[in-house]
Amino acid sequence: MPWLKLLHISAVIVWCGTLLYLPTLIASATGPRQAPVLEQAHQRVLRGLFTFVVTPAALVAIASGTAIFVFMGPLTVWLIAKLAVVGLLVLSHATCGLLVLKAERGETRLAGLCAAVTVFSMAAIALVAWLVLRKPF
Repeated sequence: MPWLKLLHISAVIVWCGTLLYLPTLIASATGPRQAPVLEQAHQRVLRGLFTFVVTPAALVAIASGTAIFVFMGPLTVWLIAKLAVVGLLVLSHATCGLLVLKAERGETRLAGLCAAVTVFSMAAIALVAWLVLRKPF
């Protein structure tokens, strides 16, 4: 069981860290125009990060968290609250995916939305951490 918890915590760290980093990367991709070669490279990095790092980390975090719940025991109020907040992280993840698509289409002026997604993600991550560490209910 400790290996499953280690896998879960590692995946959550990667997922949450990239949820905080990705909007900044998107905002920089939609800023002032660069050389076409650099723009294409930036788009590949955005797509690759979302497809090959953020999404697999999210899937591993959710799957390992589900396995821990199945093996460890009862459904408690704090766990239900945590799962609701994890749903907010999934919403943030999906919004980052939409921002990646908008950046690929060449839309500009995404910095404000990227900042909002970062603040939203930060709040959700802090709330999950508080719920896990305090188990207030």
